[in-house]
Amino acid sequence: MPTAEQRIPYAVAARELLRSTLLDGACHELQSRRWSEITMADIALAAGVSRQTLYNEFGSREEFAQVLVMREAERFLDAVEQAVHAHLDDPSRALAAAFDVFLTAAADNPIVRTIVGGEGAEELLALFTTQGEPLVESAVERITAVMLAGWPLVEPADAELLGEALVRLAISYAALPKGPASMTAASVAKLLGPYIEHLVADSGA
Repeated sequence: MPTAEQRIPYAVAARELLRSTLLDGACHELQSRRWSEITMADIALAAGVSRQTLYNEFGSREEFAQVLVMREAERFLDAVEQAVHAHLDDPSRALAAAFDVFLTAAADNPIVRTIVGGEGAEELLALFTTQGEPLVESAVERITAVMLAGWPLVEPADAELLGEALVRLAISYAALPKGPASMTAASVAKLLGPYIEHLVADSGA
């Protein structure tokens, strides 16, 4: 049974639920409409709250979009982490599995589908490209941590170098797919697999 110290305060839990509900409402709207067609009032309605409540939680449409993109990225990275840890004995296979699960999830994600669709997605696309520094930095930090947790003897600088290359490749392929996810994952593993195997082998030695 959780102790009092482990319990999440009501105010914190309520706010997390509110934010999650609002973000889910936006994802629901994106299933059938372009981002440029969706207003903050539409998102509030989909979440079952007032427009003012939405603006109280997220100061602007731009801030909301940034948080939405970052949350979806974290979900992708959760799946990537699981894929890596399932294949720690084979670094190249871990790389292929991680890329496969990421691109497969991206193909089904309403935000990514909206961006790939092109028209009306310029605001979201910018958060992956010209304004994508926070997203890239956060993803690189997470991927670097995943690799160091799985192969702790790898040099942090080497893990970060590979992590940044993987993140930038993943964003590029997600935004502009080329063939099935499994085929792309195999190609990336063929290219970068020897490098990660070299890092792991050297750290083991």
